[in-house]
Amino acid sequence: MLNDEWAAGDARGWLAGARRVESPNQDARPAGMSVELVVIHNISLPPGEFGGPGVEQLFGNRLDPAEHPYYAGIHRLRVSAHFFIRRDGELVQFVPCGQRAWHAGVSSWRGRECCNDFSIGVELEGTDDSSFSDAQYAVLNGLLRVLRSAHPIAAVVGHSDIAPGRKTDPGPGFDWGRLEIRDAGTAPAASI
Repeated sequence: MLNDEWAAGDARGWLAGARRVESPNQDARPAGMSVELVVIHNISLPPGEFGGPGVEQLFGNRLDPAEHPYYAGIHRLRVSAHFFIRRDGELVQFVPCGQRAWHAGVSSWRGRECCNDFSIGVELEGTDDSSFSDAQYAVLNGLLRVLRSAHPIAAVVGHSDIAPGRKTDPGPGFDWGRLEIRDAGTAPAASI
């Protein structure tokens, strides 16, 4: 659950209340680029299975291709997200908000290409067709409040919105009506 310590991020953008597991799959944002977009994804590894170490292993380039047949096709991917929200509401952070995570791929939002440059990626443990947990929505809403207080977030979108035809997540199992904010800008009050 969200608590007050989340708001105390460090200068690079690590949130104090999130479990930190740094991914090597990150780099610098373009100079002067502000964070204006939050992209919601879903992920489960192996597909449809929850609670295991697969996502952390994938984002850390430690996925063992012999552990599951599905891993043989993805273990060489170099991907990450800023945040991962597990089914029980645990918040894991892989990339500081000041850095670019590799979550969006080929993407476009309002005519701007390369959404990784100006977005924060949030992965929810789940699948396109699974319902997400109450704990996940509570943590996601708290995280969005913190991000909006620190960045000029203009919108919260799905991966499918910025990569239509290529991506389908977060999928029909995600209830957009449970988000407290989706579109609205705000002036940054702090830096995370």
